[in-house]
Amino acid sequence: MRVSVLFVDPKGPYPRMANADAWDEKRDARGYRGDGPVVVHPPCGPWGTMRRFCGRPEDKELGPWAVGVVRRCGGVLEHPRGYGLLPSMGLPLPGEPDDEYGGWSMDVEQVSWGHVARKATRLYFCKVDRALVMATVRRGGEPTHCIGRPSQAAIAAKGITWPCAKLKATSSEQNRRTPPAFAVWLVMVADSARAC
Repeated sequence: MRVSVLFVDPKGPYPRMANADAWDEKRDARGYRGDGPVVVHPPCGPWGTMRRFCGRPEDKELGPWAVGVVRRCGGVLEHPRGYGLLPSMGLPLPGEPDDEYGGWSMDVEQVSWGHVARKATRLYFCKVDRALVMATVRRGGEPTHCIGRPSQAAIAAKGITWPCAKLKATSSEQNRRTPPAFAVWLVMVADSARAC
């Protein structure tokens, strides 16, 4: 069975994976009516600290919709750690008891799967094999880049110490892309979801 992956970058790893049914913007994930396991990457712009610059306010509706799909079908939802979607939906924080849907969350860093930056990420799992997640999750890795790094001039002007001042800044493409190894892991974990 193929895992449906919703809200993907068409140039990212999912469209090339044989066991993933990728839904990009053109295919429009809102048309997904399946009941098999999913990996969901809803738009993060409307939920972050820079949401006022998000050019597409309609994207905010997709976050709660994506939570509903994961709860209905089982699988995993991926979103940047510290963004407002998961707290606004009342989803459990890492270490808290499962919610009424059997959902729970965990924080990871995508550098552990080969991303150039730490890329702090919160995952919400629903109906998946927790033992599989815990046995296969990766930790560690050294970043070569930093997401959201201010320019050297801005750092110097404010006289601040930036934790990753010696690292390169990520490009917008690097910011949005999922490392191939992370995509493989997410699909494997989602595929373990119990039948709805």
